Amino acid sequence: MRLIDLSHTIEHGTITYRGLPAPIICDHLSREQSRERYAAGTEFQIGKIEMVANTGTYLDTPYHRYADGFDLSGLELDSIAELECLVVDSSDTSIGVPAFLTSDVRGKAVLVRTGWSAHWGTDRYFEGHPFLTEAAATYLRDSGARLVGIDSYNIDDVSGGERPVHSVLLRAGIPIVEHLCNLATLPERGFRFSAVPVKVKGMGTFPVRAYASLPEGTGLA
Repeated sequence: MRLIDLSHTIEHGTITYRGLPAPIICDHLSREQSRERYAAGTEFQIGKIEMVANTGTYLDTPYHRYADGFDLSGLELDSIAELECLVVDSSDTSIGVPAFLTSDVRGKAVLVRTGWSAHWGTDRYFEGHPFLTEAAATYLRDSGARLVGIDSYNIDDVSGGERPVHSVLLRAGIPIVEHLCNLATLPERGFRFSAVPVKVKGMGTFPVRAYASLPEGTGLA
C-alpha cells in the first residue's frame, strides 16, 4: 500500500479559522534544561502546545454540535479508520445534491474535492469558500455515508449563524473532517481513508492525521 498524507501541518502561529487563536508551540522542558536532570550526553525535549480544538485538519464528532452527542472518546475506530472512500469533485461554491447523484456513497467516507486547499495560509482561504447545502447533507445522511470530508474552510456556509450541514450530519453520528489537503493526488475510488484523533473525553473536535491508503500503482500523482 502507498500512504498519502491529507493533513495540513500545524505550526506555531498557524491560523486555521478566522477569529480563533493560533496555536502556541514551545518547550515545557528544553534540551538545555534537561541536561541538569540526566546523565552526561543524555537529553530530551518535552514540548507543550496550547491550541483550540479546531486547528489544522480536524474531525468533528456529534458532541461538537450537540450536548447529548458522543465525544472523541466515544468514536468507534471503524467509523474513522480504513474506510472505503469516494472522492466527489465540484467547482461550485454551493455544492448541492446533484454532485453526489452518480455515486454510491453508502458505507463510504465521502471526500469533497474543491481545490480550495490551494489557498491555505492566505487571506483568500477565509472568503468565498465552497460548502455543502443542507439538502446535500440530508442526501448523504439518507444514502448511508459513513464520514464526510472537504478540502475547504468549512463544510457549511458561514455567512450566517446557522450550520445546517453540521447539524444534519452530526445529529446522525456521521463524523466530519474539514481542512483536508492533497486531494488532487487521489483517484475517485479504490482506496481507503483514515482520520483518527486522540481519545479525549469531553471534547468534540480535535486535529487528525488524515491519510489515504492506496494500492501500489493507483492515484494521480
